[in-house]
Amino acid sequence: MITLPQHTSVLIVGAGPSGLMMAAQLLRNGVQPIIIDVKPGPTNQSKALAVQARSLEIYRQLGVIDKIIKEGKQAGGLSFNMGGEQLAALSLKDMGDAETLFPFILLYQQSKNERLLLDYLTQACCPVYWETSLISLKQNKDSVEVTLQNGDTTHNLTCNYVIGADGAHSVVRKQSGIPFTGDTYQHKFFLADVKLASSMSSDVLTLFMEKNGFAGFFPMPEERSFRIVASLPDGLENKEDLNIEDVLPDLEATTASALKIEQVNWFTIYKLHHRMAEKFSDGRCFLIGDAAHIHSPVGGQGMNTGLQDAYNLGWKLAAVINGQIRETILTSYAIERMPVAKDLLNTTDRIFNQITSRSWLSGLLKRYVMPNVLNLVWKNEKLRRFFFKRVSQTGINYRDSKINLQLGHAHATYIKAGDRLPYLEIFDEKKKVKTDIHTWCSKPGFTLITLGDIKEGFLFTLAKWITQDYQGSINFFHLPPSNTNWHVFDAFEVKAGMRKALIIRPDMHIGYINDIVDIEMMNNYLRNVVGFNR
Repeated sequence: MITLPQHTSVLIVGAGPSGLMMAAQLLRNGVQPIIIDVKPGPTNQSKALAVQARSLEIYRQLGVIDKIIKEGKQAGGLSFNMGGEQLAALSLKDMGDAETLFPFILLYQQSKNERLLLDYLTQACCPVYWETSLISLKQNKDSVEVTLQNGDTTHNLTCNYVIGADGAHSVVRKQSGIPFTGDTYQHKFFLADVKLASSMSSDVLTLFMEKNGFAGFFPMPEERSFRIVASLPDGLENKEDLNIEDVLPDLEATTASALKIEQVNWFTIYKLHHRMAEKFSDGRCFLIGDAAHIHSPVGGQGMNTGLQDAYNLGWKLAAVINGQIRETILTSYAIERMPVAKDLLNTTDRIFNQITSRSWLSGLLKRYVMPNVLNLVWKNEKLRRFFFKRVSQTGINYRDSKINLQLGHAHATYIKAGDRLPYLEIFDEKKKVKTDIHTWCSKPGFTLITLGDIKEGFLFTLAKWITQDYQGSINFFHLPPSNTNWHVFDAFEVKAGMRKALIIRPDMHIGYINDIVDIEMMNNYLRNVVGFNR
């Protein structure tokens, strides 16, 4: 029997990656949530495999990146094959060089992500209440009344907000009456985590395409360990108690090779869906991760998108609970994240349909058109960087969000308010050490960065204003002109004799850019646009 308090500021339903990240972000910003899950404990199945650069930047900000890099494996390449012939081979090594500290795709299983985040929660004395389910919720003006069940015991709890991180069958979404629209892909698939005795490239994502299906082999960090995702062979859709031996003949035909499987850690049959909630929030209830959107596994986007949902909502919710920012900021969560999910759904759906299609036209495209296009694209550095920004999620911006403000000139191809803060190495003139601009934004809260030749007296005035008016919720750094930092000035279009003021949001997106360093204008942004309390 568990012991729960009668009230909490935030109840998180679901302790998968999205829910755990949500708890971590709240804890990082000074809010202690309650997190429950119907499961008996964290998953021991690998599930999602790819951790993209933007997620790695989030983990770095949490201070846990070293463990992830040590236990993960960088994807070395991508190989497309058909009829026993390699049609295209693309290198994935450092494809986002200079874009981020992590210019690669890291293979690091969902089960490891969950355990890492659980360790973070444990250190902050935030337990997960396992085998506990949400039975009902009722929203009032100022709170949400929920009924939870653990074993034979029910527990009534009030909370200020509820986060639905409880997956595709979300109880929070259903209780809130939010439609989950979309469709199910026609064919069934199987998924297996295996250890191979036969040879297969240990760091290449290998895709085999045939007329009647496909098979993907995705290396895991452990030696000779692979995730296999493949079409279920015709005639096996209704067969009970399927195992790897049933699909092996078809798998060998698809790969045109003899496969020796030494060990099977996980094997399952499933149907894939592409769906999205019509709203990401309803009153005091919010949806993140698979509760808000599910799509095909193309590009390894699912888990990473859920982590970023939590990253976006976490700081906003904490600021409201802590009384720093008005509640109106919470509407920006859906405004910013729904277009991301919709775009991702459309993109992955088109690509997945093309890969899995069994039409004669699709067969011709896969055999003759797709490989040539891929090889051509990959030789173009600009197109390769565009691909990396899409896959890594570093290219996501919130330029249309109502909580950003762009002032002054900005060239169409340059950085604007709403963009992710670019990764730029800098020389800290004050401390005389090399660092980077993301490190400057590693503390909780907003960060004011001024660029240019500014007198010491005015810098002191800026620091005094922040301290008196914002009581520790804004960090402050200044970068004067120097021979070692002109690349930073160039990135933000700051020419000789000019100044610039940047206000970076807690999620490392730029909230405010101005060519003038003016306290009144920054106050207007923080008070009237973001909604800081006076």
